[in-house]
Amino acid sequence: MTPPAMRHPIPPGELAFEFFRASGPGGQNVNKVSTAVRLRFDVGRSPSLPATVKERLRRLAGNRLTHEGILTIEARRFRTQEQNREDAVDRLLALIEKAWEPPRHRRPTKPTEASRQRRLEAKKHRGAAKRKRGAVGEGE
Repeated sequence: MTPPAMRHPIPPGELAFEFFRASGPGGQNVNKVSTAVRLRFDVGRSPSLPATVKERLRRLAGNRLTHEGILTIEARRFRTQEQNREDAVDRLLALIEKAWEPPRHRRPTKPTEASRQRRLEAKKHRGAAKRKRGAVGEGE
């Protein structure tokens, strides 16, 4: 089965790329070639994703999401612009793929009788240890 993100690829028109100079290794090229990539994807206005996926994507994006609802991914791991562009797109697709997975619902559980007993015994034990810490001659 193909992952949801692969079944619903994002059209290239929805992705905006910005290129800038990356810091780090690269020799003389580092000061003159814009190899780093900033990928922008407008989550709210994307017709490619259903509302539930958009909401989960917003939660997963965290600090990478601007106030306007634009997801920003920066890629500067590689020395070439094309590799960084692919890296940014791959990271976006991985995030979208994760957002396609519906959250697992928590089943509420009750503590067992044995765990309740252990908890009460531990409380009694801590209380007894604290009572022993009183001033000298007070507990007689």
